[in-house]
Amino acid sequence: MGLVKYNDLSISSIDDVSNIDGAMILIKTMTASSSDDLTFVNGSDDVVLDSTYPIYVFKFISLHMNTDDVAFQVNFRDGGSSYDATKTTTNFRAQHDEGDALTQLTYATDRDIAQGTGVQELFCEQHGNDADASANGEMFLFNPSSTTFVKHFLAKGNHMTQSSRTANSFMAGYCNVTAAIDGVQFSPSSGNFNGTIKLYGIKDS
Repeated sequence: MGLVKYNDLSISSIDDVSNIDGAMILIKTMTASSSDDLTFVNGSDDVVLDSTYPIYVFKFISLHMNTDDVAFQVNFRDGGSSYDATKTTTNFRAQHDEGDALTQLTYATDRDIAQGTGVQELFCEQHGNDADASANGEMFLFNPSSTTFVKHFLAKGNHMTQSSRTANSFMAGYCNVTAAIDGVQFSPSSGNFNGTIKLYGIKDS
């Protein structure tokens, strides 16, 4: 690949333009409209979630929970029909309220899973359903098609809680299975939600 030289006037010395396109490729956009969940399944509705890319990224944009005091959560399918892959996870968060009365950094042991199959909270714990409340974030899923290694994932997000706090959440873990992960499902812990989720694949370098 050619040397690329940047200055304030031009880009010069480009002799190969075949790889100028971005490394992150949009695969699928789904929009929730009072939806119980949004589910991404490899091979269904133009979704790709296989060995095509080594890393996948889900972007959560302007999510709004229609029920007060709920969480936004995820689960994974490992080849069967159920979203119940065994997971071990960890979770911490920082909070700050609008009145400047509360500041908090917490290791959220109540949000962890230790070899469990239940849904994993991503973020939005105590999400508010005020008209102006929303949540945004992202989740990375690494090498979901591997049949050798466990499948790691990590997420971060920020949302407005029901008590007018900004809550910044960080979650990570792995699906402790060697079967391929071929489906990912996102849902609120109660009720339904609105918003957009985009799935991207990141090219192998």
